[in-house]
Amino acid sequence: MSWELKNDRPIYTQLIEQIQLNIFSGVYPLGSKLPSVRDMAQEAAVNPNTMQRALAKLEEDGLIITYRTSGRSVTEDARMVEMIKTKVAREQILEFLEKMNMMGFERKEVLTIINKLAEEMK
Repeated sequence: MSWELKNDRPIYTQLIEQIQLNIFSGVYPLGSKLPSVRDMAQEAAVNPNTMQRALAKLEEDGLIITYRTSGRSVTEDARMVEMIKTKVAREQILEFLEKMNMMGFERKEVLTIINKLAEEMK
């Protein structure tokens, strides 16, 4: 897996987002065992403590479960994953709409731009 970390935001936050995306997209399927903290940290070229912190936050959110003897796994609760996926999507869309509003775009203009881009992507 390719880790794309940038200097413009905290690494911890980016790790959380990328692991979430891997869960949402099925790279880490429901119920699958995750690599060890050290392996993930090495792959991402980050400090293991930073990776541990990111995984702890994902566990707190309910996406990851830690088993005392066998490490961490992705939750098997598809409803939980879908709920968090929707929450993340809403946050991204709200941030986008706020920026568009600050730029002076009206709702109708934004929807026109989105529809046009969606058609181009087909």
